[in-house]
This record gives sequence, C-alpha cells and structure tokens, in this order.
Amino acid sequence: MQSSPFSSVQAARESLGARLRDLRLDAGLTMQQLADRCAWSKSKVSRIEAARTAPSDADIRHWCRASEVEDQAADLIAASRSADSMYVEWRRMERTGMRRLQESAVPLYERTKLFRVYASRVVPGLLQTEGYAGALLAQIAEFRNVPDDSSQAAAVRVDRSHVIRSGQCQVSLLIEEDVLFYQFGDVSTMAGQLGYLLTALSYPAVAIGVIPRTAPRTMWGQETFTMFDDTRVHVELLNAKVTITTPGEVDMYRRAFGKLGEMAVYGQPARALITHAIDSLG
Repeated sequence: MQSSPFSSVQAARESLGARLRDLRLDAGLTMQQLADRCAWSKSKVSRIEAARTAPSDADIRHWCRASEVEDQAADLIAASRSADSMYVEWRRMERTGMRRLQESAVPLYERTKLFRVYASRVVPGLLQTEGYAGALLAQIAEFRNVPDDSSQAAAVRVDRSHVIRSGQCQVSLLIEEDVLFYQFGDVSTMAGQLGYLLTALSYPAVAIGVIPRTAPRTMWGQETFTMFDDTRVHVELLNAKVTITTPGEVDMYRRAFGKLGEMAVYGQPARALITHAIDSLG
C-alpha cells in the first residue's frame, strides 16, 4: 500500500533530531549534561532527538549554545521550520480568511508546466466555477470556524485557474464519478459546474478522465492530491495540507496517478457520464 503522506514530514523531523544528536555527541555531552545546561529534563532531550517532540526556535538556540556551536542555530531553525511547513493545519492558514490562501498559491500555479490532479470528493479547484467554489468554500469556512470571505476567495480561485486556458501548461485531471453527484450550492449552481466540465473537455491542453463507479478497481481511492510538475505534491486532509517534496514519494504519487488514470474514461465516454449527472439533477 502507498506510504502515508506524513512520512516525508516525519523523515524531515528525524533528520533534524539526528543533526541535533550529532551536535551533542560532538560536544562530548550526555543527554543529562545537555539537559542540565539547558535547564530541561533528560526526557525532553530524548524526545527531541527521537523526533517525538518538535523543538521550538528557542530550544534549538539553547541546544546549540550548550553544544558550543551557536553559529549553526540559524541553519537548524530553518530546517525545523521547513519540516513544520510540510504539514500545516488549514485553520492556521485560513485564520484571517481564505482569500489570502488562494492568492498565495498563484506564483506556484503560474510557474507549473504540468498539473496532475486526482479528485475523490469535489471538482478540482482548477475546474471550479465561481458559484460552485463559493458554495464549497462557505461550507469549509463554517466547518473550520474561520472568517467567511468565500465569495472573494472563490473569485481568486477562478482567476488563478486562467493557467489552464492559457495553453502554457498541460493539465491532467482524474475525477471519481461520485464527485459528479455530490451537490454544492443549489441545482442551478451544480448544473453550471457540470456544464463547465463539458466545456473544459474541449480545452486543448486539458485532459479530463472520469473513473466510473463500475470500473474494476486496480488502485484504491486516495485523498485528493495535486502534483506540480514532478517536484511537489499537495495532499488535502480534513484538517491539514501536506506538502511532499521527497523525490521517492513524489514518484509514488506519480505512479499512483498513472494507475488511477488506467481506470478512467476520456472523451465521449467521459462526456456521457457528466451528461448523465446533469440529467439526474432533474
């Protein structure tokens, strides 16, 4: 089975813990001696080295001072922050609303040349209409108890999607058929969203595959994920976004996308499934 998206995060934290342990050993200190110099318990030192506790910036400074290598503190703090940024809670990113989060992704979207998106729960953001995005983001704001600027955030989301119409990148999207029936907004909003999917099927740089409910499964369903070229993957969990950049794990998502794509239908068969979903709206 596929490794957890948390493994990249854990690997980064373990690497930091190992670097701190090496500094302690190079200084000739036992765990207890370092703990005494920092006015900590020995168990705290053990937890940090074993990556069971993430050190704060102040912890790293104290550690380096105790190990007499204060010049290394800045690099280690940067490494710690990088590990933390791999797993970020949505509420932390959306504490001032969702519009800024949408805007912050624009540079990444504009420099990406190949998007690969697998969507198991909602229409991919790159293909969302403003009405659908607004209805979805309003629900998210309510559930996460963050400021509701869903209308503004939806407008930014749609605007940043101009990249798929520019012809300057390639976009490959896989959608589970059930997504076509999960209704966000009223019937008119959903009809408009599904209608836009039909329009997007004709975009020359966009490939849309729909995985039928009846398709024999040769790959189990995943959390929604987006690949940016071959260097970065965003995995959307209920409470957080996980960013994966470790080459081996990025490649695992690439292979998973390929397997999922083998179950999908494209062109006229995909159009027929979308049209059936529109007809079911009544």
